[in-house]
Amino acid sequence: MTLLPSQQPTYARHHASAPRSLPGDTCPGWVTRGANFVVVVSQAQAGDVLVRDNLDEYVLLVPETPGLCVNIQAGRETLKAEADSLTIVPPGNSRVEVATGAGLLVRIFSSDVTDVLMLADNHATYQVPNPDVSPLVAWPEPVGGYRLRHYPLANYASEGSQMRVFRSCKLMVNPLMKRTVPRDVRKLSPHSHDDFEQGSLALSGTYVHHLRYPWGPDMTLWREDEAQQMGSPSLLIVPPKVVHTSRNTDTPGVLVDIFAPPRWDFSKRGMVCNAEEYPMPLEPEGQT
Repeated sequence: MTLLPSQQPTYARHHASAPRSLPGDTCPGWVTRGANFVVVVSQAQAGDVLVRDNLDEYVLLVPETPGLCVNIQAGRETLKAEADSLTIVPPGNSRVEVATGAGLLVRIFSSDVTDVLMLADNHATYQVPNPDVSPLVAWPEPVGGYRLRHYPLANYASEGSQMRVFRSCKLMVNPLMKRTVPRDVRKLSPHSHDDFEQGSLALSGTYVHHLRYPWGPDMTLWREDEAQQMGSPSLLIVPPKVVHTSRNTDTPGVLVDIFAPPRWDFSKRGMVCNAEEYPMPLEPEGQT
């Protein structure tokens, strides 16, 4: 396979660059996109406000930071989101205000939110569409309609699993369990995806991301394996067909995996924590 420019990985080392002011936010942040999603990591403190009039749902992550708590308003609904939580914010007007504490806030939008997409530092990477990435197609609306849906992540820990998978109509987010020891180099999980990207967002710890590129018939296009070390916060975006695995080298290690649209395999295997709220569509022919 020939790797086009749009198929290069993104290594967004937020920890090595200053955040910048963003429209609608009183605090600075970093913006990085994939083909079908865009991630905003904000550096917030008490009193900061993030305001959106969004055309679809977005995901808000409040990381596990002592004292960090935000108030969310969407339409006529309000709720308090404490640290270590995930909230799906409905379409329309929303307001997130930091009530107490300071730390990172993460918002994950679909690529249909073009005003945020255009702010991405790596926007030029996607000027040529990647033919290996399937288009963003929305899954069915949630049961009972759009509203604030809040998930304290400590409630979704499963014995023997690192996974905590949630989906909305267009996004799938997996805030992995915190790693309290460096990952065992004898127990890594190299894998690839045929037709979608993976975003891996590091919120704490140092990670080494290993990438191996497929060999096509033209040896002059082959690429060496990569092993990129990144601190936190940072975001790696892995193109389709590229074999990848990640390991934290210090602790605590906090990693969030991001996909768009939702993954069929995780959904069919019963891995989605909020599956009862977000139904699956009819399965397309040939889907596995």
